[in-house]
Amino acid sequence: MAEIEKLRIDKYLWAIRLFKTRSLATDACKAGRVKLKGQNIKPSAIVKIGDVYSVSKGIEKKIIEVVEFSFNRTDSPTALTKYKDLTPIEETHAFKSAFHAPNLKRDRGTGRPTKKDRRETDDLIGGLFEDDDD
Repeated sequence: MAEIEKLRIDKYLWAIRLFKTRSLATDACKAGRVKLKGQNIKPSAIVKIGDVYSVSKGIEKKIIEVVEFSFNRTDSPTALTKYKDLTPIEETHAFKSAFHAPNLKRDRGTGRPTKKDRRETDDLIGGLFEDDDD
């Protein structure tokens, strides 16, 4: 019987192009930004087909399901076939883009904002970058 090949999670995340270098993928695992079933995992954890991982990179969060192993880093179109992106559209980086945020500049010489101005600004920004768990 042939030995089943094992693949580490840090190498897998690097191979499917979620991280630019393998050391960045290792650091993300050590920092607790890669989770399996809500639990932090070590960089040496073994990847299994069908596992669902939650990966946080800056303000971007991705939920991926392993479809196929990738031992070597390949081009982007090939790498996209190795996993299934399960991230809801509300949590994608494009949805909460800073480019969609209103431009909040005050005119020169208007002084400090009043409490009312501050409340209006907070209401305007309010739901754009906050998580809505309701």
